[in-house]
Amino acid sequence: MKDSIRVIDSIQEMREYRSMIYETKNIGFVPTMGYLHEGHLSLVEQSNRESDITIVSIYVNPSQFGTNEDLLTYPRDIDRDLELLSKYDVDAVFYPSSEEMYPEGYSTWVEVDGLSNKFCGASRPGHFKGVTTIVSKLINIIRPLYIYMGEKDFQQIAVLKKMVEDLDYGLYIRPCPIVREKDGLAMSSRNAYLSPEERINALCLYEAQLMAKDMIYKGERDIHAIITKMNRHITSKGGKIDYIEFVEPDSLEIKKQLEDNIRVLMAAYIGSTRLIDNFEITV
Repeated sequence: MKDSIRVIDSIQEMREYRSMIYETKNIGFVPTMGYLHEGHLSLVEQSNRESDITIVSIYVNPSQFGTNEDLLTYPRDIDRDLELLSKYDVDAVFYPSSEEMYPEGYSTWVEVDGLSNKFCGASRPGHFKGVTTIVSKLINIIRPLYIYMGEKDFQQIAVLKKMVEDLDYGLYIRPCPIVREKDGLAMSSRNAYLSPEERINALCLYEAQLMAKDMIYKGERDIHAIITKMNRHITSKGGKIDYIEFVEPDSLEIKKQLEDNIRVLMAAYIGSTRLIDNFEITV
């Protein structure tokens, strides 16, 4: 636990801080958009275990939000976030402004073709271009060895793994398990949008996962039949399906036959709130 966390709001200061860290020390980096929950904090804990230095960024990145999305209403509370982080061994928090990250005249973007254009990328055009661009910038500023990311954003991890491989960044994406509420709902900053009734209905995503696993355990091998039952359960609770797909974890290729090493990706609207989740299938 740190007595106080160094908060850095400029790229220049962040670079100066980074230059003072011995090259023999490993930097673990946890990129966030703030409004932290136990899922984020589990990433900090993992960084503490594996890295000599832990740096967290808090930045609501406008370039990954669509025109009609929730950029202006996305929950923010920097004082709360810093209080939560003070209980961990966080060496620095990078808290830049949009003027700092995207100065006037900014016109350069990083994009991963293919992986970025399906699932969440199809539903949110331009989203992953914003993600890969900002993470690329953060990598160049902080120069970490490890980046810790939660598996709830499974497609995001696949996209970023491809980016760091293709661009020879020489670092490692460390996927960390989904952290769930006691009743199974995957933790997300956007859960704050849910009304009490919607919060109950949102459990349908986790319930659908349990149903799918039970069907497979009992011998069901028809992916279409499994997805159909998951769809029916979610819609019966008022959810609106965006997608449910069985995919190969690295390429995100849609699988038509059940086999080992499959990840089920899902997204649905509960009221006006879009929630994502996923789970692993073992046969």
